[in-house]
Amino acid sequence: MSTPHKTHNAGFLALVHDAKTRVKQMTVDDYKRNASADHILVDVREDSEWNAGHASGAVHLGRGIIERDIESQIPDKEKTLVLYCGGGFRSALAADNLQKMGYTNVSSMDGGWRGWTEKGYPTER
Repeated sequence: MSTPHKTHNAGFLALVHDAKTRVKQMTVDDYKRNASADHILVDVREDSEWNAGHASGAVHLGRGIIERDIESQIPDKEKTLVLYCGGGFRSALAADNLQKMGYTNVSSMDGGWRGWTEKGYPTER
């Protein structure tokens, strides 16, 4: 199930643009080409989006709770984390916050779930 592309408000886009100046970005293809076994793929979308389908092997820490729960779920602040959302905006915001919390190897997947499904990469429910 694909979410239609939304027009985002200017204030939100400015916030995302600012976060992206500090967060490592990768495309879906970059991720697939370079994905090592020693990383965690984190879906930061809403529960309803996760339940509708997600990237195979991903863990779910939604944007609303990731900052609260990340340290108990993934205490190793040097672990490689690749975050994704619907298109790459919420994941950039979450990655920026995780870096502020001391996580040193965080990336945001530009294109997110939409890019993942368009490429036909494996999904699960």
